[in-house]
Amino acid sequence: MIRMQKKSDTAIIVVHEIYGINQHMKHVCQSLSEYDFDVLCPNLLERETLFDYSQDEDAYSNFMENVAFTNALVTIKNLLSDIKNEYEKIFIVGFSVGATVAWLCSEEQLVDGIIGYYGSRIRNYMEISPQCPTLLFFPQEEKSFIVDELISALDNKNKVEVHKFNGQHGFSDPFSPKYNEELAEKAFNQMLIFIRKHLEVLNGNR
Repeated sequence: MIRMQKKSDTAIIVVHEIYGINQHMKHVCQSLSEYDFDVLCPNLLERETLFDYSQDEDAYSNFMENVAFTNALVTIKNLLSDIKNEYEKIFIVGFSVGATVAWLCSEEQLVDGIIGYYGSRIRNYMEISPQCPTLLFFPQEEKSFIVDELISALDNKNKVEVHKFNGQHGFSDPFSPKYNEELAEKAFNQMLIFIRKHLEVLNGNR
């Protein structure tokens, strides 16, 4: 697990993609820690060997067969329980399958906000009603479903803010051929604004 400490009263849990804690996840953790948040990224795969992007089918099969959303959710819930007394506010940022895990955590009392990048499997858990502020980013198109249909359904939910970017799944990843620097920077800045806005609200309610 990555754990970057800045002696902050706010923690951000980063939930990785099917590949494990790769360069992209390390980059995300480092970028968030530079804004003086404590950052944690648990290894959901429970293995040291990462999957390369060229192994996406193997990585997906491994995640679904050996981790699955249920086990990933338990891991994040346990982490939330472990750190709840250390922090006043906790946010979760997830990418792809990690975004769906974050979505599943949005009903947890210990979570103050979630951010999800291209969580395509959220469509399988539309019974969820987030109890915390939720920010979701989607690309223009996905292979397995119609993005606009999912966004339309999400727009009917309270506490959910959705943005669609004219890029591909993986647009925020500087180590991916699908990277789009402009979109990545825009999404990251919107995430920071979202976190800061809701920290101000939470602090005002103390």
